[in-house]
Amino acid sequence: MASSQNPQKQTSEQLQTLMQGGGQISGSLSFSGLMSKEDEEMSKSALSTFKAKEEEIEKKKLEVKERVQAQLGRIEEETRRLASIQEELETLTDPMKKEVSVVRKKIDSVNKELKPLGQSCQKKEREYKEALDAFNEKNKEKVQLITRLMELLGESEKTRMKKLDELSKSIETVQ
Repeated sequence: MASSQNPQKQTSEQLQTLMQGGGQISGSLSFSGLMSKEDEEMSKSALSTFKAKEEEIEKKKLEVKERVQAQLGRIEEETRRLASIQEELETLTDPMKKEVSVVRKKIDSVNKELKPLGQSCQKKEREYKEALDAFNEKNKEKVQLITRLMELLGESEKTRMKKLDELSKSIETVQ
């Protein structure tokens, strides 16, 4: 920015030197090298216009520089704020990862314990089913035996009653 300021000042100083020294700038200057009052006033007017423009440029340049500085300040503030937010995100993520990892390890451990327990349950269920089937089979056999016993007892009773009746009839015929 400083290099653009120097050429403007140099141009301004050269213009002043030419105007004061009576050099030829335009066709309106006299041949003798002296400026007429009209030329001198035009030069002064041009110089003051040039200075005014230069002051205006300098003023705008300062305004832009101030706005740039303000923007840079806001950008730095936003950068700090975003860095803080990013830091918070990282701290939030880490504990969750650790907790998730711990829970997953516990799940794996429980799964390892469940596998033999499940196999044991299946084995005992098979044994229970086999025992229940054996129990039911024996119970069925018992019911059949009781039924057979009742039949035999019924037949035996009938046979004895029949014999008793026969014996009773035989005694009655002997009398």
